[in-house]
Amino acid sequence: MSVLSVRTFPDPFLKQPTQPVGRISPQVLRLLQDLIETMRSRPRCVGLAAPQVGSHARVAVVDVRGHPKASASHGLIVLVDPRIMRQEGSSIQREGCLSIPDLTANIHRAVRVKVEARDPEGQLWTRWFEGFEAIAMQHEIDHLDGKLFLDRVANLKADVFRRKTYR
Repeated sequence: MSVLSVRTFPDPFLKQPTQPVGRISPQVLRLLQDLIETMRSRPRCVGLAAPQVGSHARVAVVDVRGHPKASASHGLIVLVDPRIMRQEGSSIQREGCLSIPDLTANIHRAVRVKVEARDPEGQLWTRWFEGFEAIAMQHEIDHLDGKLFLDRVANLKADVFRRKTYR
């Protein structure tokens, strides 16, 4: 396992949609482990997607445990070929991203999402996520679709802020 370097905006790789994994190869399993290790090496990081480390594979990891905004958590979630099946409710929350380290922004997101994905063994699963965990899911799946949180900002002047701390 390795801690990988994270690509940062304006790297054009971050804007490219990923490709479905299909068969889960040893290389994909290695990438998933590297994503987990890289995510855990960064304080308060709750998710990481393959494009952030230079891969076109449609995989990401999410773990909101211990984050102050998380009121509930399913623990470590490994996403292989995920897609959002349904969205409910809405709220505006402040988001940040390892790939845009100097900025945060107010982003409009669903407060509850139903996600379908496969696990590392290839088993298909469907699960509902709520609150901060749902926001993290949407953020990481956006990365897989070639979108950054800045693409969802309603007003660049009013809703984007310089990051004050990096913890």
